[in-house]
Amino acid sequence: MATEKHIDISGIKHLYPFRSNYTEINGIKFHYIDEGSGNPVLMIHGNPTWSFYFRSLIKKLSPDFRTIAPDHIGCGLSGKPGQSDYDYRLKSRIEDIDLFLKHLDLTGKINLILHDWGGMIGMAYAVRNPSKISSVVIMNSAAFLPPGGQAKIPLRLRIIRNMAPFAYIAVLGFNLFAKGALYMASYKGLSKDVKTGLIAPYNSWRNRIATLRFVQDIPLGKNDPSYDTVKHVDDNLHRLADIPFLICWGMHDFVFTKNYLDEWQKRFPKAETHIFENAGHYVLEDEPEKISFIIKDFLNRHML
Repeated sequence: MATEKHIDISGIKHLYPFRSNYTEINGIKFHYIDEGSGNPVLMIHGNPTWSFYFRSLIKKLSPDFRTIAPDHIGCGLSGKPGQSDYDYRLKSRIEDIDLFLKHLDLTGKINLILHDWGGMIGMAYAVRNPSKISSVVIMNSAAFLPPGGQAKIPLRLRIIRNMAPFAYIAVLGFNLFAKGALYMASYKGLSKDVKTGLIAPYNSWRNRIATLRFVQDIPLGKNDPSYDTVKHVDDNLHRLADIPFLICWGMHDFVFTKNYLDEWQKRFPKAETHIFENAGHYVLEDEPEKISFIIKDFLNRHML
């Protein structure tokens, strides 16, 4: 396996002007943004994004909150270990967040802001530690088994998940998953600089392992390695029923369709919901100003 290739973000510092912080999780480099002070806000990204995705929120919230945005192992500016050194499974992602938060030694309850795989990872942490959670913000993600009992995912994801020889060439070799997201995940379209920023960490075969392994780890049946982890979260979401909940949802999402939004609202009927008709899966890219304002207002109203 090739070694990690250096990631150059000098060309996007005008969009992502934050100081990088590093720790180690089980000996692997772990990168995070930690801006501002006050009540902690933890932003957990999905695939194939990284902390860059939350840049507008970091700028908006950091004057009043301690805004923390880590990069999952294999993503962003965190280490890109080979598959013999890290298993790239959901259970490890959850453990990473747990160890990371213990490292930070935060005071006060945590406000979670979750997108894509961050929804499952963050909610898994939350159901294990409900007393540590102040509020939750969900953007186009899931923390339950496919709604309606239909274990289906879009064809393009199914091909990557199930056809390993093709996936290795397409995702690791040609970066088609991350590149495809630049054009499919935003409804309004992304600027050249934003595309450069989103894709910057995934610049070599080795540096794309996580983008593939996240898709391969999607649990659709009881025999899949991460199924039991997801089922546990699914069964225990009720433990968070009394926590303030905000949903910001882009309606043009080919993965997390309206069925997923309906399921969130079914699980959390008291949630405050904002629907964005002109936004896709990268809802925060399509509506950064509106969502940043809504989230800041929500946090201020529910501050503990």
